[in-house]
Amino acid sequence: MDQLDATGWRAIDDVVGVDASPHVLSRHIANTVRQVLQRLKPAEQVVAANHILESISTIEGAAEWVDVILDGPRQLLAVAEQEAPGVYAIRPATPLSDTALITNASEDPSLGSELRAELATADRVDLLCAFVKWHGLRVLEQALTAARDRGVPIRVLTTTYIGATERRALDRLVREFGAEVKVNYELRSTRLHAKAWLFRRTSGFDTAYVGSSNLSKAALLEGLEWNVRLSSVATPAVLRKFEATFDAYWSERSFEKYDPNTDARRLDEALSQAGAPSGRQDRSIISLSGLEVRPYPHQRDMLERLEVERTVHKRSRNLLVAATGTGKTVMAAFDYKHLRQKHGRDLRLLFVAHRKEILEQSLRVYQNVLVDANFGELFYSGEVPENWAHVFASAQSLKGQALSRLAPDHFDVIVIDEFHHGTSDTYRRIVRHFTPKELLGLTATPERMDGESIRDEYFDGRIAAEMRLWEALENELLSPFHYFGITDNTDLSAVAWKRGSYDTGALDNLFTGNDARARIVVKAVKEKVTDPGTMRALGFCVSVAHAHFMADFFRRAGLKAVALSGETPQPERRAALEELRTGAIQAIFSVDLFNEGLDIPDVDTLLLLRPTSSATVFLQQLGRGLRRTENKAVLTVLDFIGQHRKEFRFETPLRALTNLSRNRLLTSIERNFPQLPSGCHIVLEKKAKELILENIRSQLKVNVIQLAREVADYAEPRLADYLEESGREIRDLYRGNGNSWTGLLRRARLLDSTGPEGEAALLKRVPAFLHVDDLTRVSAYTRLLSDDAPEYDQLDHRDQAYARMLFFSLWPLGGGFSSYAEGLETLRAQHAFRDEVRQVLAHVLKQADHLPIPLGGVHADLPLTMHASYNREEILTALHEAELGGFHPGNFREGARWCSSRRTDVLFVTLEKDEKEFSPETRFKDYALNEAEFHWESQNQISETSSTGIRYQSHRQKETHILLFVRRYKRTDIGGPSPWMLLGPVEYVSHKGSNPMGITWKLKHEMPADVLTYSAIAPG
Repeated sequence: MDQLDATGWRAIDDVVGVDASPHVLSRHIANTVRQVLQRLKPAEQVVAANHILESISTIEGAAEWVDVILDGPRQLLAVAEQEAPGVYAIRPATPLSDTALITNASEDPSLGSELRAELATADRVDLLCAFVKWHGLRVLEQALTAARDRGVPIRVLTTTYIGATERRALDRLVREFGAEVKVNYELRSTRLHAKAWLFRRTSGFDTAYVGSSNLSKAALLEGLEWNVRLSSVATPAVLRKFEATFDAYWSERSFEKYDPNTDARRLDEALSQAGAPSGRQDRSIISLSGLEVRPYPHQRDMLERLEVERTVHKRSRNLLVAATGTGKTVMAAFDYKHLRQKHGRDLRLLFVAHRKEILEQSLRVYQNVLVDANFGELFYSGEVPENWAHVFASAQSLKGQALSRLAPDHFDVIVIDEFHHGTSDTYRRIVRHFTPKELLGLTATPERMDGESIRDEYFDGRIAAEMRLWEALENELLSPFHYFGITDNTDLSAVAWKRGSYDTGALDNLFTGNDARARIVVKAVKEKVTDPGTMRALGFCVSVAHAHFMADFFRRAGLKAVALSGETPQPERRAALEELRTGAIQAIFSVDLFNEGLDIPDVDTLLLLRPTSSATVFLQQLGRGLRRTENKAVLTVLDFIGQHRKEFRFETPLRALTNLSRNRLLTSIERNFPQLPSGCHIVLEKKAKELILENIRSQLKVNVIQLAREVADYAEPRLADYLEESGREIRDLYRGNGNSWTGLLRRARLLDSTGPEGEAALLKRVPAFLHVDDLTRVSAYTRLLSDDAPEYDQLDHRDQAYARMLFFSLWPLGGGFSSYAEGLETLRAQHAFRDEVRQVLAHVLKQADHLPIPLGGVHADLPLTMHASYNREEILTALHEAELGGFHPGNFREGARWCSSRRTDVLFVTLEKDEKEFSPETRFKDYALNEAEFHWESQNQISETSSTGIRYQSHRQKETHILLFVRRYKRTDIGGPSPWMLLGPVEYVSHKGSNPMGITWKLKHEMPADVLTYSAIAPG
């Protein structure tokens, strides 16, 4: 190499890009050449390397040590061709590192032949398909036998969808091929349509097939099927998502293990039921003999919130609101079962409904849930109970002497179905006569358009639990919807605004007789509805006059329509409803008939003709069309978007639809709602989209001057009263930097204009208490912030712990104090600040919807409660990791911490990453597998052989502990860090990989249902 002349050095200098000379060349040329070669394919690398070697060989003295590469790259194949007798390890037509589309065309290999080749070299196999057929299994029998003989684990997920699965095929998979099989028996929806194979290999060359082929002969060999072949080399993120999603399905309780010896009869019954002709399937079946009935996640969620009302707020009269078809009666039965367990004895029950069919069906529901075929007696025209212990009675039967013979306290629990009837005299008499321990009302329609409110009359204006629409949609209990926001150009900016809504009379004057708006409605119907002549539509109007106007306009447009109201005679009303059912008319317009008679399952179109920013009213309207039926593919919702006053809030109904916070709703609108439940779509016309975005942004831009003016106008010095009158959320007050209720009162001159020294800094910390949602902590903090608060040294051990949590919530970096007592003592002069925090704590507790569960065990002394929310200051302080003069929680940023004094690992999980942290794989690192199992990925540096990794795996033997904290988002809508919910202690189940480790943890207590909904990969 020393023989290179100046020309040669200049040539190399040009290539290498450095000031090359003999003593520095070796330092650069190797790296440069390597980088260039790595960009080439193997065959190209050979050509390039030979070219370089040939050039070097011309240098004097170099030829003797330079050998040109003579042959191109070759692939080393297996020495043994035969995998097992009769089965040969024929390689798949597509190399293991490549992708391909297989269409079963003549020039393509059949999917069956590819699967046989894949099975021959797989170390683990997962199969997901809607149905499994005997002849499809026969195509793969030799390959499956060989896989079994090699000890290859095979997992199969399938369903009873349309009764297509053949039981003998599943029997053979289990008995002959050693497969683990799980079956989804659900008939409520056709949930699983996926068809996919995953082949895992210890070599790392995993492959998968995803497409249209179930395990049937036609699909594998001859059908017009399309399947995409994926690989861990070419599509690693997709393979990772496949594995994570399959594991999530596998862990779901809706997929139940199939054992031919014990489950054959059940499977036969389920397949027969699922395969029955449309319309003849028995939808009333809740469970099959001997099987435990379990509530769906949305039902668990509502039952938990009901228990919060009873336990935390001590309310014995409660109202459940949920759309028809989501199982209100099932929830009532589970609630009754829970109450019996809670009281430790049988409880006398009265269930009231207005029709015999409802009573009979409700009785069957209770019998199934309680697993007691003899439970309950009917009380309905001629049928009279003997024991009067568990009575299912019609409202009409409970009159006169029948009612007077029963003592007011005879029944412990009273459940009234369709409680919107509660404003009638019959129902009033029943409710006023009895004094049960617990009264539970069930309804889909708490807001009556006739102006009477059952929740105000009976439930102190509160709804104990309202169905979260997105949960029921995620679980496919409701029909999917297509929501269209239509621009109608109506100017509502001058319409009077009273107590959080438009004045009804003014709206009536604007809409009734408005031909231009009505033409927009008819035009939208003709453009958006598949066939307006066969639609079954409900139109929600602002007044009776408006309803008659719209019906008349539709008739003039060639669509058969009628208007109904409370003034409509009953026979005429029933006839109109029947005509809508049969398709004789296309639309009913109404204002005050939300309840009686409007339960028409086949309603497929809703016309929202009156503006509402009430989530309850909006969901009530939507509920009229969300029933799932065989004849309805989707619910079409046409909402007409005018130019609204600044007080009107589009965000409320849209948040009810999407489960998004305000900031994230804005982003979702801008991106045209990319993430909605399966089958659902929201489409906003251009102008409507602009109006909605402008409206929501204006709410975000409300500044302290505007808020202060509003506070002055309402003149309500108490926070809760102002929030109720204004309709604002508490977070609106703390959105700006340093905004506070005290500051607004001072600006509005409802409080002295100046506060004590140090108040401004403290008021900036009030948002740190917007998450405090358990009664014990609220009580402790409130006591510490009272006028006669005890001194720190006078507190017992547990209250001192709460005092330290409060201290670091106010001063995350210690505040410069030498002791906790010193810092807390400075609060005595801060009367307004302490009063504000106490009001915030009281308000937030009213919004709590999770039941706190004591930690117990080795952590019983900690001031932490499962299913409550905490900021990092509270968590680290509670675990003795934060101390004055030592570690301050304000400096902590990690995702895990070993707390040596408590011998506890604390895991901090943020489920949905910010955009800058997002990648296609982030969603499949941390997620719920089911109610009781959670998959977590460690930090990258944690290997399975590291001290931390070993501690995770063997924590039971080492007597260490793991606490899991989870939050959905990193930051709140007002900009601060989101709190974490303590899901509780977890135990190691298994792990995959190293650097990082993917660990499955088992929770001691099931996670709340709403947390499962947003943390699971697949809907439960």
